[in-house]
This record gives sequence, structure tokens and C-alpha cells, in this order.
Amino acid sequence: MTENLLEVHGLRTEYRSDGRRFTAVDGIDFTVGPGEILGLVGESGSGKSATLRSILGLIKPPGRVEGRILWRGRDIHGLAPSALQRVRGAEIAMIFQDPMTALNPVLTVGQQIRESLAAHTDLSASDRQRRAIELLDLVGIPAAASRLDDYPYQFSGGIRQRAMIAIALAAKPALLLADEPTTALDVTIQDQIIKLIQRLAAELRMSVILVTHDLGVVAESCDRVAVMYAGRIVETAPVATLFRSPRHAYTLGLLQSMPVGRSPRTPLPFIPGAPPRPGDSLNGCAFAARCAFVGDECRHGRPETRHVGLDHMTLCRRAEALPAALEPA
Repeated sequence: MTENLLEVHGLRTEYRSDGRRFTAVDGIDFTVGPGEILGLVGESGSGKSATLRSILGLIKPPGRVEGRILWRGRDIHGLAPSALQRVRGAEIAMIFQDPMTALNPVLTVGQQIRESLAAHTDLSASDRQRRAIELLDLVGIPAAASRLDDYPYQFSGGIRQRAMIAIALAAKPALLLADEPTTALDVTIQDQIIKLIQRLAAELRMSVILVTHDLGVVAESCDRVAVMYAGRIVETAPVATLFRSPRHAYTLGLLQSMPVGRSPRTPLPFIPGAPPRPGDSLNGCAFAARCAFVGDECRHGRPETRHVGLDHMTLCRRAEALPAALEPA
């Protein structure tokens, strides 16, 4: 079996304010293999972005991160900033959520690419210029050489996102963390960006963690999926397995709320209630208050991970009460 590039064990991210503790990521475990695209899905506030930022050491006080983050077998959590900087950007790169604000507005796109190249490669100034043009061309920006001196405001949202991907790819990372890379883009551009990430992952043999709340994107682009709820990963499975036979009630609710294959004007099923707030104390399954299959055992004690199939894990104690399978979308 191929060794994992990334292994996360017991990752916990907390914030403290006015004597209160707020848990954003609540003791999660997952892995990413070489060349794998892992989808990380869930509602807003479930801890997806905090997970990516925790991996890269971007959580600053009053935030606190605990757990083990093994990158190629080496625990990078708690590394000195200079040591972590040699990993961040060079081996693990990140596309941040909003293409309209993530780029520096006072620097040209070319300057921002060359800055990344200078930090993570030994290329000369002339080679950095050539590589910057190659990167813009790689991500599909027309007339790449003539766009290097443009500022972000001169780019559309879709082109800004492509420029962000070019910056992330500058040092040829082995793992790309993509934090909702299609946010604020129209559906046509969303499709182009997802297909671009898929193509680059295949061509560059790069692993990807793709954060999204869109199950359609997961179905099209990911190999495996981890579903997050209230800071916990509640189910992990290969994409086809999860869509066909979800084994957590929250996953089932997400899939049933999709409009695919339904008659016009048919009301969509929905998950009642609201997710717990980060500061809420959770005794039992975090989804129990909203679950249609809840039992007494769900309300007490933190659920443990259960293996319910090949590479299929769930936190649901009532997995057997769920429908055995769903019709393919």
C-alpha cells in the first residue's frame, strides 16, 4: 500500500476569548495519499477552513492547535517558523477562499509570482520571469507575458483565481490545499476552475485537499470525501461509496437535499434546526438534535469511529438504521 503524504491525528483547534473556549476543529483524523484528491465538505462553520489553516501553522493566538500533523512522516506541528516556512509554499501550498481579496492589490500579479519563486527556489531573476510566464500559461491565462504587469483589479474574478493557483504552484508543491476555490464565481467559471485543478493534479502528480460545500463538485472531482460537522469528521469514504450508501445521518441529509433528479416544483427535503455554535458544550453526537434517526445512545458520550466497509468510516451509532443505499444521482 502506498505511504500517505499527509496524516493528521487528533487535530484540535481552539480559540479563547473572555474566559470562554470555542472549538473550531474537534479532534479529527484523516490522511491524504500521493496523487489523491480529498474532498472536505460540510456546512459553513463546520471547521473546514480552520483545518487547512491549522495544517499550515496559520492559526495565531488566541487560537491554539493540538495534535499531530505528519508530512511525509515528519511531525510539522510546532516546528520553528523558519523550519515550517521551508514546508509552507514549497511543499504544501494553499489557495485561499476569496479571489477578490486574497491577492495583494498594490503589487502586480507578476511581482507576486516572482516573490513566491524567490522565496522557494534558487532561480535567477531572469529565470523567475520566464517561470512566471510559464505559470500563467499553465493555468490558462491568455497572453500570459503581457499580463504579468497587470494589477489584480485589472483581472476578472475567474482570472484572479487562476493567478492565485499560479502563485500556489510556483514551487511545484506536492500537496495543494484549495479552500473553496470557486467561491463568488459564476457557475461557468466554477466548472473551469475545478477542471483546471483536476488537470493540474494529474499532470503534476499533485495531491489536493478540496474544501467545498458543493456535493456536485465533490462528485465530479474527488477520489475520496470527508464530511465535517461541528468541527468533527463524521464520515469518510470513497466518493462513489458515500454517494451510494451514506452511513451517517448528516451525510444522508446533505445528499437528500440535492435537487438532482427531482420533479419541477417538488419541495426539497432539508435538515431541520441549526448546527451547534463553536462555544456549545457537546455531550454525545453533535448531530443528535437535528437527526431523524436519533436514539438514546446518541445523546451521551462522544461517538467513536466505526469501520462500516472498505475505507469507509463513520461516527454514527445508528448507521444500521439508515437506508441501505441511495439511487445513483
